[in-house]
Amino acid sequence: MADLDEIRPNVHDSLRRVSELLHRHGLVENLVHRQDGPRQELVENLVQKLHLVELQKLLDAQHPADAAYLLESLPLEQRLVVWDLVKADREGEILLEVSDAVRATLIEHMDEKELVAATEQLDTDEIADLAPDLPREVMQDVFKSLSPEEREQLRSAMSYPEGTVGALMDFDMISIRDDVTVEVVLRYLRRLDEMPDHTDQLFVVNYSGQLKGLLPVNRLLVTAPETLVATVMQPELFKHHPQEKAQDVASAFERYDLVSAPVVDDGGRLIGRVTVNAVMDYIREETDNDMLSAGGLLAQEDLFASVWRSVRNRWTWLAINLVTAFIASRVIGLFEGSISKLVALAALMPIVAGISGNSGNQTITMIVRALALGQITAANARKLFAKEIGVSALNGLIWGSVVGLFAFLIYHNWQLGVVLTGAMVLSLMLAAAMAATIPLAMQKRGRDPAQGASVMITAITDSGGFFIFLGLATIFLV
Repeated sequence: MADLDEIRPNVHDSLRRVSELLHRHGLVENLVHRQDGPRQELVENLVQKLHLVELQKLLDAQHPADAAYLLESLPLEQRLVVWDLVKADREGEILLEVSDAVRATLIEHMDEKELVAATEQLDTDEIADLAPDLPREVMQDVFKSLSPEEREQLRSAMSYPEGTVGALMDFDMISIRDDVTVEVVLRYLRRLDEMPDHTDQLFVVNYSGQLKGLLPVNRLLVTAPETLVATVMQPELFKHHPQEKAQDVASAFERYDLVSAPVVDDGGRLIGRVTVNAVMDYIREETDNDMLSAGGLLAQEDLFASVWRSVRNRWTWLAINLVTAFIASRVIGLFEGSISKLVALAALMPIVAGISGNSGNQTITMIVRALALGQITAANARKLFAKEIGVSALNGLIWGSVVGLFAFLIYHNWQLGVVLTGAMVLSLMLAAAMAATIPLAMQKRGRDPAQGASVMITAITDSGGFFIFLGLATIFLV
């Protein structure tokens, strides 16, 4: 069997090749434009075909996810050149794979007919994923092209809010009756053109469509043909409702190594399924969003977005950070007299703020992760809070002693070393308290616990650390 790298080029190698072809195309095109003559138009057409044909062949060989990676990695002008080379029957799949920000640039470049044609190639659950980004006129045309059953499925998929099981659900599944034999099921499967992706089990239902159990494909293949499905099926250990949180189903898939799971309505009727690929996409998106939120970004940003669009995405938390920086500067200003009398304070106070900020970020990372996994409850929140305070107090005592000894050796002032140690303990405890409180308060208000968390904790530890250290120094040293 051939190695996978021999069958499909590495995506990073493909990106280098695409960039090289686009660069060559641009150079030759600029050279031709400088030439005047009656055959200039003919030469331009030949030049365009020279590199773009090779580029199109390279794109055709890419998996939709790899093609999406290439598009995300190109500046806007080159991205649109490449997008024009993508075949119409692949556009919908690639639009699903690219980030929201890049998808917006591609959709802006497409006309209504092209968008409708691309969307019609997708399943109803995939159309629902694209729907928020498509113009209303396009969605109306897409609705008209669907069968009544598909329209109902699309309405159902679009009715569930983002972050729920219903938003991850798809309708492409195989259900069988519990009162038939294994032989009947096998005959039915052989009549299918292909089985849906990630079909590891069949869903067993009764006459009214209520879920009765699951029949794994591996058990189906080794069971005697005359056996009734009802006697060989497994009970539905893992089933979900469309209104449940997507995080719950993601945890179930990770914990129990699931490939697919049924989704039922309030009456127990099978209405869809969730597959591992949808769960993986959800986890990746949530991870990306958490990273962006922690860094103070409002939304996912196109790597090659315009300067103005990037500025608008980033300015909010920068403005907040500026305000907190002014507050920290005023805290320092309150103790100008103390600093002027003991210059060593100016050299040592960044150490207190820096260490407490780092400790606070460690705590906030743990808390946000625990919230995402649903591990924090009203019963254990207080115990967790006390534990983090204890960890910070001990860390403050250990590293505060190290820094205090360092200050004593440099400045030959043991009182300064003691004050620095005490300030370190109190600053780290403040950081832990705020790092535990901020995400919990954000979640209680229905906000993302990670949103701007690192920005806020840094602001608090800077101002608080300066105030604690300079305040103690003013009381005991000046």
